[in-house]
Amino acid sequence: MERYAVCLEKISFSYENTVVLNDLSFQVKAGEHIGLIGDSGCGKSTLLKIIAGLYAPDEGLVSIAGESLPEKIREKAAVVMQHNSLFPLSVRENITCGHDISEERIWSACQSASLTEWIESLPDGLDTSVGERGGQVSGGQAQRIQIARALCKDAPIILLDEPLSALDQDTGASVLHALDTLTKGKTVIHVTHDPEPLGSHYLLYRMEGGRLIRA
Repeated sequence: MERYAVCLEKISFSYENTVVLNDLSFQVKAGEHIGLIGDSGCGKSTLLKIIAGLYAPDEGLVSIAGESLPEKIREKAAVVMQHNSLFPLSVRENITCGHDISEERIWSACQSASLTEWIESLPDGLDTSVGERGGQVSGGQAQRIQIARALCKDAPIILLDEPLSALDQDTGASVLHALDTLTKGKTVIHVTHDPEPLGSHYLLYRMEGGRLIRA
């Protein structure tokens, strides 16, 4: 049997009495790029968090890159979220997340994420604080820091939750370029309300009634 990068079998998930995912099964082959579309609140982001090992389903089996334990799943997936998910620490610490990563690798990730010029303009460079909830950086800078973090992690599976939705057109274009670098050669699941920027190589699925159907 073919080994899938992502394999969900009969997944169900509820918030209190509201059913969000209902008997959902979904498989993604290694290297595939998947776009998930659907109305707001339909469960797309919840599904992404289950795949990332952040939520556990009420029922069903989850296997991500051959791993089923949440702590192992989290090692296999890198996430770029819609909202600013930075810690009140330095740029460096937001990229490394406490891991021992070489200076060369950090700067290489920053270059690929189009951060280098901005970081070099900061008073303390990589060691400049991003502020509480990332309040000292713009939305585009916060997204690119998340992308640099994911590049340093070098996980085989990339999960993207509306990474362009809060950005203006020019900033979105630069973040999209950084995302192209991040996702090259990876298995990608991209949650979006607008599939147009994804490109023809993405397979589209729509979330309806707690399940996925090909769009």
